[in-house]
Amino acid sequence: MKWTWVFLGFYFLSLGALSLGEKGLEIPEYDGKDRVHTLTAKNYKSIMRKYDVMVIYYHKNVDGNRSAMKQLQIEELALELAAQVLDEFEDEDIGFGLVDEKKASAVAKKLGLDEVDSIYIFADNEIIEYDGELAADTIVEFLYDVIEDPVEIIDNDRELKGFYNMDDVIKLVGYFKSERSSHFIEYDDAAEEFHPFVKFFATFDPKIAKKLKLKMNEVDFYEPFMGEPVTIPGKPYIESEIIEYIEQHDRPTLRKLQPHSMYEIWEDDINGEHIVAFAEEDDPDGFEFLEILKEVARDNTDDPNLSIIWIDPDNFPLLVPYWERTFGIDLSSPQIGVVDVKDADSVWMDMDDQDDMPTAEELEQWIEDVLSGKIDPDDDEGDDEDDDDDDDDDDDDDDDDEDDDDEDDDDDDDADDEDDDDEDDDDDNDDDDDDDDDDDDDDDDEDDDDEDDDDEDDNEDDDDEDDDE
Repeated sequence: MKWTWVFLGFYFLSLGALSLGEKGLEIPEYDGKDRVHTLTAKNYKSIMRKYDVMVIYYHKNVDGNRSAMKQLQIEELALELAAQVLDEFEDEDIGFGLVDEKKASAVAKKLGLDEVDSIYIFADNEIIEYDGELAADTIVEFLYDVIEDPVEIIDNDRELKGFYNMDDVIKLVGYFKSERSSHFIEYDDAAEEFHPFVKFFATFDPKIAKKLKLKMNEVDFYEPFMGEPVTIPGKPYIESEIIEYIEQHDRPTLRKLQPHSMYEIWEDDINGEHIVAFAEEDDPDGFEFLEILKEVARDNTDDPNLSIIWIDPDNFPLLVPYWERTFGIDLSSPQIGVVDVKDADSVWMDMDDQDDMPTAEELEQWIEDVLSGKIDPDDDEGDDEDDDDDDDDDDDDDDDDEDDDDEDDDDDDDADDEDDDDEDDDDDNDDDDDDDDDDDDDDDDEDDDDEDDDDEDDNEDDDDEDDDE
């Protein structure tokens, strides 16, 4: 398991003290006291003997890596706050420790720690690997479940109602004669193997058993959101038979991503992919979509290849921007898609009408297309190549069009030039004709003027002769 920077906000929120002015509403603030032990080959045995439950964070060596050192400090502060809160817990002594991958490799080997950046919980001779977010509040909540009894007894109708309301987890319930019954002991031993991830219930009351429709020494298995249980065949059972049945049915058709088990669920993919549905349960559209999703899951619960992860964005507010950016979706409305767990490539169902949710038939058809491979997030690369080819073809067409346009333009220009030349020649001819006409007119005018002048001179000579006479 790998802790990512995306959850740092949870640490700061957990570590910050917000005084609301009321004693009953003060958020715990880290008091500065060191409660988290650094385990070594010399001290780990003596330290672990002090506690009923030991929480160990097996981390990578961070020497020489400044950013990794800061991250480890933040993670250690989250553990310090959890240790401080549980320090006042009276029922169990719970201790916290760090094991360095490099400096305490011998300790890791002795304790069976094999996955770096993981938290291991040692309780009642059992080792529980914690696969949730490294946040103080989530760890404390998980530890409260750890220290509870593996089997919860249902004694009355109120507890029975609480059992029915717990519909988002795998749970089992059995009817036995008493706690001393050998069949109940086998059931209890099986519960320890899955505690606290699978919820085990039992009743010794025949009236409660009748309401649960259970016969003596019979156990029912409830898959999340399925409503109706399945009776485990072959009663009475031994421990191994119960364990085997659960292991064969531990991947529900529809399961909810929980902060305390988010990595475990995400790593449990089918052929490297997950069908993921985002829906806010408290939102009207989200609730409607979730009900449709449950209906589809119930109709297809026998399909071993179908497993849908439901994520309520309200449970992971700091991850919402990351999911929207990575998947290219808007989480203000319900979404369902198929995601490649390695590179986060995804394909999401196109919901044409945001006012109306898809019908169960439409949703079921989309899921069938995913399971058959018609819808595959890995096909995006091929689509991109096709798009590139189309773009190249378009570019070629554009180039051809441009060439044709250029040729047409050249032809038009040549034609225009010829027309202009013809017009210029015509204009020149007209101008020459006009000039010739003008010259002829001018010559005629000059001749007329000369004749007039001669007449005038003759008249003047006649006048002079008269004067002489």
